[in-house]
Amino acid sequence: MTTRNFLCILLVILASGCSFSQEQQNKKKKTSTTTNIDMKKENPVYSRTDTTKISIPENEWSRILDPEVYRVAREKGTERPWSSDFEKSKDIGTFYCKVCGNPLFQSDTKFESGCGWPSFFKPITETSLIYHKDVSHGMARTEVVCGRCESHLGHVFDDGPPPTHMRYCINGVVLDFEKK
Repeated sequence: MTTRNFLCILLVILASGCSFSQEQQNKKKKTSTTTNIDMKKENPVYSRTDTTKISIPENEWSRILDPEVYRVAREKGTERPWSSDFEKSKDIGTFYCKVCGNPLFQSDTKFESGCGWPSFFKPITETSLIYHKDVSHGMARTEVVCGRCESHLGHVFDDGPPPTHMRYCINGVVLDFEKK
């Protein structure tokens, strides 16, 4: 990992106020007992084929989603770096929004960036993502949200590999994956 990547990660962690106390981790263990399969059954908007835009109240999202997914996706949180199994995964398939099932990235666009989060150089389609200016925490960045449900996914930077030179740095907790 380069010094630049390390400093960027440290800055993001400090700026986002990520503190994971033992109490928070215990709460997560107690409330996060639903499996991914159960979540999809309980989530009436999850579909890998429906492209209809979704707009439902936050209190409905909080009822539908796992607490950690809700924190990152709807409250614009950040998971701890290197905590996602997807960060090092080499499986072939498609990554979807865990909130709504919208197709986001193909595995052949994933690369090892060293930043601690799954990174991609290109979304599946131009409409898979929406871009917002993010000036929170004293930084100027580009936030990426799901093109269907507008859930926070992560940020995009212009220091990625060819051919796009983009690095979509995505929280793994808001990703769903289907092996090919």
